[in-house]
Amino acid sequence: MGLLGSGCRLLFLLTAVFNKGLLSPVTGKEAWNYVEVRDGAHMFWWLYYADSPSAGFMDLPLVMWLQGGPGGSGSGFGNFEEIGPLNRDLEPRKTSWVQAASVLFVDNPVGTGFSYTDTPDGYATNVAMVSSDMLVLLRNFFLEKPEFQSIPFYIFSESYGGKMAAAISQELTKAIAEGTVKCNFAGVALGDSWISPLDSVMTWGPYLYTTSLLDDNGLADVSSAAEDVKRAVEQQQFEKATELWSVAETVVEQNTNGVNFYNILTQDPDEKSSSSAGEDFIALQTRRHIRPLHSQSLSELMNGPVRKKLAIIPRNVTWGGQAEEVFSNMAGDFMRPVVDIVDQLLTAGVNVTVYNGQLDLIVDTMGQELWVKRLKWEGLPGFNKLKWTALDDPASPGVTGAFCKTYKNFSFFWILRAGHMIPSDQGPMALEMLKMVTRQA
Repeated sequence: MGLLGSGCRLLFLLTAVFNKGLLSPVTGKEAWNYVEVRDGAHMFWWLYYADSPSAGFMDLPLVMWLQGGPGGSGSGFGNFEEIGPLNRDLEPRKTSWVQAASVLFVDNPVGTGFSYTDTPDGYATNVAMVSSDMLVLLRNFFLEKPEFQSIPFYIFSESYGGKMAAAISQELTKAIAEGTVKCNFAGVALGDSWISPLDSVMTWGPYLYTTSLLDDNGLADVSSAAEDVKRAVEQQQFEKATELWSVAETVVEQNTNGVNFYNILTQDPDEKSSSSAGEDFIALQTRRHIRPLHSQSLSELMNGPVRKKLAIIPRNVTWGGQAEEVFSNMAGDFMRPVVDIVDQLLTAGVNVTVYNGQLDLIVDTMGQELWVKRLKWEGLPGFNKLKWTALDDPASPGVTGAFCKTYKNFSFFWILRAGHMIPSDQGPMALEMLKMVTRQA
């Protein structure tokens, strides 16, 4: 499968015009392109070369960012809402990861963001297919950009992106050993990641109860709904489990008066009610978990100035236009755990980092700790014996911003005062974590 389009270009200066008429320069080189990963299945990537006053890009790592959903766009949300050089208003971001690494955003799986499929059967249906597609993209990327083949390459992820990142890392490790992909893979970081869905769902009730967001009756309701999900998973009825997961979320909303799944200290009044009449669970989950990543203002930016700047997006492709189909096609795989893959990565010597936000509900830290404690990795007893280390918040010296623990090739970061989107909630701490993971601090 070859590269498509002649729109890949490097820019030393981008002047972006937003609807307010403001001019916002982005210094540093960029590149973007499409890769046809399967017949009729096209994936979009966007690279920002590291732009640091103290080091050239060859002296800094390459980080690939994978968004969640599945169906959330890294080129959109991850870029303009979390870690890219500009925010959604096209103003420079002080905590952009581009100052510490070259950053590669990939709209993954096929159909996400600017990625698209020509046919209804072109969507990925499980993480194995997602991994296969990504390996084609990475093979092409490192061939097109040979200057990055020797640079330490890390995969950072968020939410469902973490589940995909684990599977991709496993296949990438094999491909490097076989010589089919040439790169210097240095590790994977799993942020608020959907590694063990059931552990997340089963801890929603206890977490909300201990934070005074459920009373005894509410705890009973949420726990009962979670048990329904558990039975379906244990019976290997994963599509049913996904539907029951959606029901459990509705029970949480009803009993908490609409708590925000991405940050328990916030509430969206528009999301207090349960699903509307006739709304199926796919539409409901799109509304709950994809739409927040595709706000109207972000969609206008991506389908307006950004689309015009990129100049390679086909006329029939709308940013985010196939997101619901992406989620729908992955529904049968959604509740499957990938803890065994993380175990295999650790055993193979791959550097694995888990990081989680204190205020996240959808992937709460309690659930993350549960699956970590069940790892079969031989280093786990040593990891468990360690006491965590307090890290100062770079934005508030003397104030704890996180705790961390590292043993051999495994690290865990507990990020304080952050929800599901850690770089958005605690940008300075997220940037500091990036530097630590990539051995720059």
